[in-house]
Amino acid sequence: MDTISIREPAAVDIRHISAEELAQLGMQEIAYVRPVVVDGSACFGIYAADGTPMAIAGGLDVAIAAIMQHEMVPTQVH
Repeated sequence: MDTISIREPAAVDIRHISAEELAQLGMQEIAYVRPVVVDGSACFGIYAADGTPMAIAGGLDVAIAAIMQHEMVPTQVH
C-alpha cells in the first residue's frame, strides 16, 4: 500500500527576511489596478505586486474580473 506524506508548511520569521524576500511576498497572489492612458484612451492597467505590467483593460470591472479569473486578489491603487 502506498503512503502519502504530508509536509507542514515552512514557518517564516518575517523579522529576519531580506529585502528581496520581502519584495516577493504576495507576488503570486496580489495584482493591483490603476488608471492609465493608452493611445489617448482612458484604460486600467493591471500590475503584479512588484509593479510589473501584466495587462490593460478597458474598464475597472473587466480588470478586476481578469485578476480574479487568474486566482489573484485585486487591489486598487489611487
